[in-house]
Amino acid sequence: MQEIRHESVAPTRTQRLAAGGVIDAHRHDDHQIVYAGRGTIAVTTDAGAWVAPATRALWIPAGTVHRHEAHGELDLHLVGLPTADNPLGLDAPAVLAVSPLLRELIVAYTRDPGNGGPARLRLRAVLLDQLALAPEQPLHLPVPTDPLLREVHDILRADPGGDHSLDDLGRRIGASARTLSRRLRADLGLTFPRWRTQIRLHHALILLADGVPVTAVAHRCGWSSASTFIDVFRRTFGHTPGARPAA
Repeated sequence: MQEIRHESVAPTRTQRLAAGGVIDAHRHDDHQIVYAGRGTIAVTTDAGAWVAPATRALWIPAGTVHRHEAHGELDLHLVGLPTADNPLGLDAPAVLAVSPLLRELIVAYTRDPGNGGPARLRLRAVLLDQLALAPEQPLHLPVPTDPLLREVHDILRADPGGDHSLDDLGRRIGASARTLSRRLRADLGLTFPRWRTQIRLHHALILLADGVPVTAVAHRCGWSSASTFIDVFRRTFGHTPGARPAA
């Protein structure tokens, strides 16, 4: 069983990770903002996985056991916040939109973490104000608690491009499609098509960060055409897969 590293204080710093680099499971007594100025960061917890490209940041509440993985070359900016500072009022991990101003605040605040002067305190105050305004984004892939659904989850994650119907999956694990559909709504509040789309989009973000062309991503994630994938991606994230949005 892997030991979970415990840090009493969440660090504020910048860090580079090579593509495929990992920060093993750990937890902090503080909250933490995790922002990748370059590349895409994936954070995994027992409750699911969160993915954040360069226009998004991750909110990791105090005490959450989490693991980082880099997709693409990663410039990682970490901001530790004591538990008294929770500008978002969130007690679960979340992905946040990063405006151009918030991006520059995070980068500047993590550039010189040892500086405790008045200018840095003012910078911190503006950073907290901007965090409070940052809207959540739909980049969470929840992990079901139901054992049958976990089996389905593992199949879909291993082959997100597969043409799996709920009937097919039910036959593989020994359950009816009706049972799986009912449990899925009770556990995650999702229909099967919506859940499968979330899994595919999650995988698509990782492939895009690794430099896979949009057309190849579309087919590897189960869409019949690149245009269909682009349309679903735009409706979900507000921009096309190849664009860098102005958050």
